[in-house]
Amino acid sequence: MPTRQLLIALALLTPSIAAVADSGSYALVNANLFNGIDNRIQAGVTVLVDDGRIEAIVDGDTRIAARYETLDMEGNYLLPGLFDVHTHASSLEQAQRALVSGTTTLRSGSVTAFQDVALRELVRAGRIVGPDFVAAGIYVTPDLDDTLLADPRLVAIEGQVDSDEELQLLVNINADRGVDVIKTRGTERAGLPDTDPRQQVYSERQLRIIVDAAAARDLPVMVHAHGDEGARAAVLAGARSIEHGTYLSAETLRLMQQRGTWFVPTWVTMDEMNEEQYDHVLRLRGKHMVPQLENAIREAHAIGVRLATGADNYYDNQSTNRVALEVARFVQLGLSNFEALQAATTSSAELLQLQDQTGRIVPGYEADLILVPANPLTHIEALQDVLFVMSNGKVALRRIPFAVTD
Repeated sequence: MPTRQLLIALALLTPSIAAVADSGSYALVNANLFNGIDNRIQAGVTVLVDDGRIEAIVDGDTRIAARYETLDMEGNYLLPGLFDVHTHASSLEQAQRALVSGTTTLRSGSVTAFQDVALRELVRAGRIVGPDFVAAGIYVTPDLDDTLLADPRLVAIEGQVDSDEELQLLVNINADRGVDVIKTRGTERAGLPDTDPRQQVYSERQLRIIVDAAAARDLPVMVHAHGDEGARAAVLAGARSIEHGTYLSAETLRLMQQRGTWFVPTWVTMDEMNEEQYDHVLRLRGKHMVPQLENAIREAHAIGVRLATGADNYYDNQSTNRVALEVARFVQLGLSNFEALQAATTSSAELLQLQDQTGRIVPGYEADLILVPANPLTHIEALQDVLFVMSNGKVALRRIPFAVTD
């Protein structure tokens, strides 16, 4: 079955996200383990999970106490749940689609009215089995459109958001509503035919106003930037990550490497512009932009800019953008399987400052785990066929065993 058809089919196999499972005690037996930090597979292990966390990793011959529910991994490959650090998922249904694709942690790239904050809290409270959310709230962008309905204080903004006071207000409204990160833009969008993705939107000074206001509330800033001018301004202003980065120059990439600025290319959504459902302007744009972005990814990797995985996806019922496809493209662009897997797990956890909580399979960490049918260190496409998902110690997807017994 083609990859995109398979991803669609998987969404139909899993129960509703509202069906809450217990964070019980599990023994995941007969697993081949990639722990996210070692470039090897540990064969035939048992992973013990208790109260939402990884309790121990033991030899497969170890006697398992009766209190554990035994789940046979059937010799498949267990690895940390994937990260999508640039998503626009904003509903229970969309969060579920992300989860069954193997993505157990999401960083929002903005929503219309703080739905990401609510989803984060529902997951934390155990009300739903879902991916963990790092919430961005509403976009700090010149044109708010319907986002004006997100908070009564936005009534004070007239026209475009561009004055120092308006930029600070939008940051502080987000902070007051409990976000984890601020999302703003350095350039226009690529996905609209009447915008120019190279066109700079906010100056370095304006971006610094945003970054400083966010820092005062202990929040990092992610910046949408296709064009090099807008991206460089964002790096100089102190952005934690550049999103998309299609036209990044060698000079800006070197600056990112020097300053530790992360690069989230979202290749998979840029490539989607080449599909038939888009109008001719966007398809022509995609044919030009995708090779430019691929060059930026190759050069970033070569000089040591830190890469993280984002699908820039709403996880609606149309798009098949998935982190697994982004990881596979990273390999095609020169990363080793190990490097690409780390981009989607341990590295993304570091970007989100969650490296002490999740992103690897070691005792004490959150039990965010997925199972795939082949060794991802040699067959990266295995990530596109997720057999089992556990998020915060709760089973969210279980497709095995396939066999029927009497």
